[in-house]
Amino acid sequence: MLASLQRWINDMTATSETREPPTLALATAALLCEVIRADYRLDPAELEALRDELEQRLGLDDDALAELMDLAQRETETAVDHHRFVRLVRDECDYDARVELVRSMWALAFADGEKDALEEHRIRRLSELLHVSHSDFVRTRLMEEQRAEGETGTD
Repeated sequence: MLASLQRWINDMTATSETREPPTLALATAALLCEVIRADYRLDPAELEALRDELEQRLGLDDDALAELMDLAQRETETAVDHHRFVRLVRDECDYDARVELVRSMWALAFADGEKDALEEHRIRRLSELLHVSHSDFVRTRLMEEQRAEGETGTD
């Protein structure tokens, strides 16, 4: 049993050391996936909103977009932590791009018509890790909340 445990540890260590660093597209998609997975439900409206956000942001064709979404979902399910994604986005994106990413997170949180406390907590934490100010965190939340209310009010 000890040998199998050691083998498992070696396999996990080898996998994490040989894994290629993520691309900015994957890091962005993974952080957005973190938001839609925060409430432990994958709502179809949130998945569609994720697809729309990534398509608008990255301009990928349908096949590449589907592959990126699948990879991002697998990464968020298996990753021990997501600091490598946060670090890449923080290092590669300017402040305005990081604020826009937080706005996208809020858009996903409101996509199913309700704001879940777990999603808000996840966005708050990611916003802090991305070094986005609290005022921009609140401003983007209010912006997306008003947009979501406007969409549901006109239906």
